[in-house]
Amino acid sequence: MTDSSNTKAVQIAPSLLSADFMNLQQAVRLIEQGDPDWLHVDVMDGHFVPNLTIGPPVIKALKSITPIPLDVHLMIANPAQQLDWYLDAGADLVTVHLEFTGQNKAMAFSPGSSAFIEEVVYPERLLEIVERVRAAGRQVGVSINPDTPAQLVLPFLENLSLILVMSVHPGFGGQSFISEALEKLRLIRTSATANRLDLLIEVDGGIDTQTAGAAAAAGANLLVAGNAIFGSADPLAALASIRQAANAVVQSYADSTAPQVINVGATGVNADESSMLVETSSLSMLDPGTPTTAPTSDHL
Repeated sequence: MTDSSNTKAVQIAPSLLSADFMNLQQAVRLIEQGDPDWLHVDVMDGHFVPNLTIGPPVIKALKSITPIPLDVHLMIANPAQQLDWYLDAGADLVTVHLEFTGQNKAMAFSPGSSAFIEEVVYPERLLEIVERVRAAGRQVGVSINPDTPAQLVLPFLENLSLILVMSVHPGFGGQSFISEALEKLRLIRTSATANRLDLLIEVDGGIDTQTAGAAAAAGANLLVAGNAIFGSADPLAALASIRQAANAVVQSYADSTAPQVINVGATGVNADESSMLVETSSLSMLDPGTPTTAPTSDHL
């Protein structure tokens, strides 16, 4: 799909993984007041990631109580076999992991690591998923874990509605932002811009008011935030603050081409990255009129 617009507002997807599961409807009703763009729903099977969450019955129930589109992130080992369950339940956007197209190099049942691949061995697996989701009239995305190179997803961009960059190792909420995700976002944004693709570039993990601006500056236009919203004493204010932090960066680009810097700070990032600076001049990648050449590395 061709991108015919310039800089756009950053979208927000509150993650229900951090909501109170005993009062999920109440949490949804509350967060609706903040006008989120999506509700992010994490599906974990205890195999692909070291945790169990929810399945199709809960997604069907959510679909029945809210008009907010459901961004369903399938962290499961066999998405092809279970895909129809989630389409039938009402998922508006289905994201699967690129890692299921290769030979997983690691699988650790603890925070701090996750499955990754070094090459795509079975691209037909992903293309089949894409075809089935499109046939159902829904949007389709692909996610990459922290140790999977971003270059591997680039050949598939034209087939997708969304790329999800994991900025934590999936499986547990409340983790710190992995700053290497920023370079992955830049690489994907650069490629999407060069090919004039209208692509959602989503980032999930450790997003809060301290990291939202850096993610937006790097090219993300959809931010998933869980603990920072639902763990707050005032979830609506937290959502608004994250949105404001991200869109302030986008607006600064629209207002001026002068380079600026954002101090990400120690809160919400790895300790060894506490002094990291991100140039908002990288927002030139958000303008489809200025295609650039993709870098050759996805590591800072």
